[in-house]
Amino acid sequence: MRLPKSTRLRLYSQIFFFALFLILLLRTEFHGSFRNSASEVRIPYPVGLFFQLDPLVGLSNALAGHALYRGLLWCLLILIPTMLIGRFFCGWICPLGSIHHFFSSLKSERKRGKQLLESNRYKRWQTTKYYILTATLIAALLGTGMVGWLDPFSFLVRSIGLSILPATNYALQAALAALEHNRFGFVQTIGGMMHFILGSALLSFKQPYFRQGIWLGLLFLFILALNFRVTRFWCRALCPLGALLGIVSRWSVLGLVKNPEHCNGCNRCLLQCQGGDDPIGGTPWRQPECHLCLNCVDECPEHGLQFKLFPAQEAAGTNLQRRKVLTGLAAGAALVPLMRSTPGFAAEKNERLLRPPGSVDEEFFLSRCVRCGECMKVCPNNALQPALTEAGIEGLWTPVLVPRLGYCETSCVLCSQVCPTGAIWEITAKEKGWSVGISSAAKPVRLGTAFYDRGRCLPWAMATDCIVCEEWCPTSPKAVYLRPAEVIDAAGNVKQVKQPYLDPSKCVGCGACEHACPVQDRPAVYVTSIGESRSRGNQILLDRGKA
Repeated sequence: MRLPKSTRLRLYSQIFFFALFLILLLRTEFHGSFRNSASEVRIPYPVGLFFQLDPLVGLSNALAGHALYRGLLWCLLILIPTMLIGRFFCGWICPLGSIHHFFSSLKSERKRGKQLLESNRYKRWQTTKYYILTATLIAALLGTGMVGWLDPFSFLVRSIGLSILPATNYALQAALAALEHNRFGFVQTIGGMMHFILGSALLSFKQPYFRQGIWLGLLFLFILALNFRVTRFWCRALCPLGALLGIVSRWSVLGLVKNPEHCNGCNRCLLQCQGGDDPIGGTPWRQPECHLCLNCVDECPEHGLQFKLFPAQEAAGTNLQRRKVLTGLAAGAALVPLMRSTPGFAAEKNERLLRPPGSVDEEFFLSRCVRCGECMKVCPNNALQPALTEAGIEGLWTPVLVPRLGYCETSCVLCSQVCPTGAIWEITAKEKGWSVGISSAAKPVRLGTAFYDRGRCLPWAMATDCIVCEEWCPTSPKAVYLRPAEVIDAAGNVKQVKQPYLDPSKCVGCGACEHACPVQDRPAVYVTSIGESRSRGNQILLDRGKA
């Protein structure tokens, strides 16, 4: 069936912006080697474009940081047109909205006939997103970035980038390996060609692994499955960005005009409605809920529906209940002190809370970070992982460095480049100060300090030669140094080994020593956050606190 012109244009727009989002997400990755690069490595794509266009990220960043981080002013390109024509972003641009639109269009036993008609009528629970918006903005004003838990772009990047894409990469690599090792030559050729094509477009340079990946994926699939029960349930009930745009669109000069004399009661407009905004006759049109998908206009066989500028008919508003608005305000105001009155925030910090290089102090970090996962996706060593309990409830899904999975590359500052909100301040390799041959007047950025567990260290506890940590230490001069020592082995023989020591004034906490330690289960050398340069209080050496 050939789609009407207006609906076809909207479909093309959705496909274009979803493809653009997916391409930028796939390009949020480094392919190559830092050792062969003469200049500073950067991602040559605007991978943070959709976050810069997100009014919710811009507003929450302004409330939490009392200023807009670079690029976030571009969100006015979405906000101002919304004030004039309505929620066009939700129906024409938003990649997550397009995914929900697609899954909502699939046939479902729960949405047929009268059930579909009833589910597409406006429901009081659609106001839930406005109360969520109220709570998150108040929380942002008080200094927490919990808006990132439900911001559509943070949710989408986190779900696809840390779960769906790694799973897809693993499946494709396994399938291609089976083809390339097939005993038939032509099958091997096909496998090699597919590997070449997919390797440059879709496959990761190396298989990424992310903690909580399965739960992030299952949550994403559960939200998608809700579309089989209610059309675009996320957009109607949960999306705080949709709520913000709905409030702004209340003063739109473009509105839906219903012509009762042309309505024959067929309800075809309601069958295809995406927002649950009651386009049918006999009821007021709910403008803040409309996604401007134009399905109702194109579906009406009598041409009884039209969008016009400055319509004479009055539309219904958000219909919020004062008591629930006050509840949202109270919830947002109460969340911050509740989350920050726990010992983990100030009195008993997790020693393994290692933040990426360039991160601001923890209080400001939690207020700016939108938990999007961009820094984790771009990390070439797969070292950055979503936090679970390391930073308390407030820090859920914020990035932490896990040296056992990967270490911080010496000259890499990609995480600071892709961070959309300034939680990780953009720095250069020179400002980071780790690269050999790059001089910097300032002290190097420190993530923490390494410590030895001599009871597990091979030269110390087992009279066994091992200098792996010293070999991997990237600083110059090295933070890990060796001293010869005479030890007695289990047979009573005297032998000489080199025992490792650490100079804390030179250690930057990159985690390379812990990552490379051959004691696999629990390494003999480990990194904690003490001595991190972003904090004046979390120090082990008195001279580091002087700044």
